[in-house]
Amino acid sequence: MVRLTVRSSASPPTDRRRRPVRGIRSVAGQVFALQVVVVLLLVVAAVLALVLQSRRDSTQEATSRSVAVAQTFANSPGIVDALRSPNPTAILQPKAEAARMASGVDFIVVLNTDGIRYTHPNPDRIGKKFVGNYEPALHGQVVTEQITGTIGPLVQAIVPVPDANGTVVGAVSAGITISKVSGVVDRQLPLLVGAAAAALVLATVGTALASRRLLRQTRGLGPSEMTRMYEHHDAVLHAVREGVLIVGGDGRLLLANDEARRLLELPANAEGRYVTDLARDPGGVKVDLKGGLNGREHGPEHGRELGLDPEVAELLASGRTVSDEMVLAGDRLLLVNIRPTDRNGGPPGSVATLRDSTELHALSGKAASARRRLKLLYDASVAIGTTLDVTRTAEELAQVAVPRFADFVTVDLAEPVLAGAEARLDDAGRMRRVAVHGIRDDVPLYPVGEAITLLPATPQAWSLGTGQAVFDSDLASSSDWKVQDPERAARVVEYGIHSVVRVPVLARGVLLGMAKFWRSDRSERFDEDDLSLAEELTARAAVCIDNARRYTREHAMAVTLQHSLLPHGLPQQNAVEAAYRYLPAQAGVGGDWFDVIPLPGARVALVVGDVVGHGLHAAATMGRLRTAVHNFSTLDLPPDELLGHLDDLVNRIDQDQTAAGPGDDVTGASCLYAIYDPVSRLCTIARAGHPPPVLVHPDGTVEFPEIPAGPPLGIGGLPFSTAEIRLAEGSRLVLYTDGLVEDRERDLDDGLELLRSSLQSGPPDGGPDGGAARTPDETCEAVIAALLPARQTDDIALLVARTRVLPADRIAEWDVPADPAAVSGVRAAVSRQLSGWGLDEASFVTELILSELVTNAIRYGSEPIRVRLLLDRTLICEVSDTSSTAPHLRYAATTDEGGRGLFLVAQLAERWGTRYTAAGKVIWTEQLLG
Repeated sequence: MVRLTVRSSASPPTDRRRRPVRGIRSVAGQVFALQVVVVLLLVVAAVLALVLQSRRDSTQEATSRSVAVAQTFANSPGIVDALRSPNPTAILQPKAEAARMASGVDFIVVLNTDGIRYTHPNPDRIGKKFVGNYEPALHGQVVTEQITGTIGPLVQAIVPVPDANGTVVGAVSAGITISKVSGVVDRQLPLLVGAAAAALVLATVGTALASRRLLRQTRGLGPSEMTRMYEHHDAVLHAVREGVLIVGGDGRLLLANDEARRLLELPANAEGRYVTDLARDPGGVKVDLKGGLNGREHGPEHGRELGLDPEVAELLASGRTVSDEMVLAGDRLLLVNIRPTDRNGGPPGSVATLRDSTELHALSGKAASARRRLKLLYDASVAIGTTLDVTRTAEELAQVAVPRFADFVTVDLAEPVLAGAEARLDDAGRMRRVAVHGIRDDVPLYPVGEAITLLPATPQAWSLGTGQAVFDSDLASSSDWKVQDPERAARVVEYGIHSVVRVPVLARGVLLGMAKFWRSDRSERFDEDDLSLAEELTARAAVCIDNARRYTREHAMAVTLQHSLLPHGLPQQNAVEAAYRYLPAQAGVGGDWFDVIPLPGARVALVVGDVVGHGLHAAATMGRLRTAVHNFSTLDLPPDELLGHLDDLVNRIDQDQTAAGPGDDVTGASCLYAIYDPVSRLCTIARAGHPPPVLVHPDGTVEFPEIPAGPPLGIGGLPFSTAEIRLAEGSRLVLYTDGLVEDRERDLDDGLELLRSSLQSGPPDGGPDGGAARTPDETCEAVIAALLPARQTDDIALLVARTRVLPADRIAEWDVPADPAAVSGVRAAVSRQLSGWGLDEASFVTELILSELVTNAIRYGSEPIRVRLLLDRTLICEVSDTSSTAPHLRYAATTDEGGRGLFLVAQLAERWGTRYTAAGKVIWTEQLLG
């Protein structure tokens, strides 16, 4: 039996295998109910018939016994004489009771011809009229009748008592109750009823099992649903464009739909016949097809009778599970699937489905090839161009094409392209190999780094000149390409490389180089389809290579601009010993900068700044801000005032950029500005949105000074504050940008703690053991080694300055009273001091400068007036007073009596200027020594 289930669209959407319908609505339920009713009716009928039969048998038995007892007693010896005797009762009563007791009847009554009883079990009734129809007995007949007496329903028989002459002289009546006769049957009735009940239970259980089996096979469907199911089954089975064959466990073909008959050319009477495991091949040779479903062997003619090819017959008879196996049946290519039918308790056998894939097979090869090509192009779009490095991008092209498209890939680029420039026509023949990748490493092609100059007559040069891709499917027989390097070409052919595709690397009309795809003996030769795929691959890579080339060019320009704007060295000064490190980001350039600016009075300014963003605009903005800091520093402004002017400048830059139209605005900048005075050891610091400095004391302890945090530059409207720190000689002041302590994998707090640890790990700057101090340059090396991230995404600027102190013997100070006569005393004291320093040759010029400056202070300033000489790299003269008026250099007319003093000072000194302090101003000059 083969079970097919086709659900109709009208069936409920429940899962009937898991939740079978157990009501009488289903076919199984109706069959169960019907069978139970039939069995029940049969049992009731059988019991009723048994009861009726027992009642009839009881009546017949009572009649027979009563007649037999009556006739026996009537024919007993001496009964006639007793009836004729004077007292019949005395003779007959004992005999009648004895006979009654012996026979088991209820009574034996002897009566005369008048119906008077002579005997009776109840003596009171003797002599009374007999109740019953005794007249026929007086005429010689036997009478039986069924009456209901005082003892219940009974059967009595009346028989005549004839004499020797045949004359009836009396009658004998014997009776017995039916209940006495039917007692045996009644005692057997419970057993009969129990047997009937057992039969009913067994029948019900059997019916339930059969119904359950039917329920499982019908899936709980009702009659109408079953009808629709089989109608739909037939409609679907014969309408689908897929062949369906069902083979039984004995190897017989049980079902074949219309499509299967058409595909296999089966005869009309194919169903019910064996799918043999023996068939003949087209040459007539007997073929033994092993692996039948049941191991039976049938004659070789059966397969031929069904019209099956041997391969198809073998597959159908194998009984194995098959998924999408191609089988040739005649001129058709069939796709066969076979599944067993004995799963989940089904009948043995198998179901086979057949699809004609003759046309699809031809298309599937092309479709599979197209899928592979699309997959390769997709992978190339993902894998090529992951970086903005020209060489790496070329390597990615070679790697993605091996081994799915070619066995070996080489990429040659024009040398200017490697530097970010565009290749000219005369550069096209000069290439450098940048990528080689293949299935083996011993290929005899030009290695990476080899310079290649293409000869004009070669196919490579022609392809570059025309920009067209070409392929050579037989390198062994081709001779033009061997002209380039005959010896290497011979080794390439000997190695087994048989074909090549040459594709110029072109992007946006710019010739970049050439890509070559090689195949060896393990692969088929290149064709036209491969040429188009190679062009597509190379075109995608060419855009990425050109992007990398442009980036290389722009990055080089930005780096060049950045380096031109950064300090090329540190200026000479004695206030601090400084060292720095500047590390640009691995991708792009930023706007970090630093500066060490000498200031008047042997002081020095330390600057670190950072412009947010990357690229040319950030580098250019950094240059403008650095220039502005230099310009503002010449005014000798305090750090907070300088940052305020810088903030105004950034605001103006933003306003100018906004007015010019959309562009790269200055999105933010930070700066830290510090001034260190080696005379007072006082360091004045202000910062605008910049990380705080780190102070390393001479004993090696590390401190983050509390510096007021001002807003970033460009915010505007908020003042900046300064902090003053008195530094011990040998202290190290560490200034840095946020790229050092913060990146994508490390937050600011962790970076600062790591910076502290790196500064603490070195020897102290002088200690009780007199050990050598870590120099600023060694400090820079230690900090960079500890904090440099693996993937640097931001610029890093680091400036370390170790403080010095100007010795007291190089400083001279005098208080000057506001009296013109005091000028001569100052000149004499200065002359003596210069003589003590060994600067006698500078005494005359210095006396003239100080005479003019002191005279101006006495005349235009206010007390107290002080004069200070500092011997540093230059001789510094300072005159201070508490007035805020500043002298101005001008040219005096010929009629003016004065106004030539500052002009004379400017001519004699190397530099001069004025700086304002909280108490007034200082006019200073510097003179070169030697």
